[in-house]
Amino acid sequence: MKKIEAIIRPGVFERVKMALESENFLGMTVTDIKGRGRQKGVTQQWRGSEYRVDMLPKIKIELVVKDDEVEKVISVILESAHTGNVGDGKIFVIPVEESIRIRTGERGDIAI
Repeated sequence: MKKIEAIIRPGVFERVKMALESENFLGMTVTDIKGRGRQKGVTQQWRGSEYRVDMLPKIKIELVVKDDEVEKVISVILESAHTGNVGDGKIFVIPVEESIRIRTGERGDIAI
């Protein structure tokens, strides 16, 4: 099993969620976060004054999937979150040793 963490723009979240759901990836955890990449934020203007926003709003989506589903999930996220602009986000793939469903005690892939 693998945990996939995708950090994406808030504006593409609904599109990514719908794309994942259409491929039957229904279980996910979603968190509103703030962060920045190499660009160290952006410069914006408000009432004629410039100011620097160094921590930008992002959405983090977390899914745990079977090993053979990882590439499909990555492909769906890449296609639906891509804008071609700096700040599109990142995808991380992390090994998961065990999964346990609290309600039934089931373990492994069946507990995802």
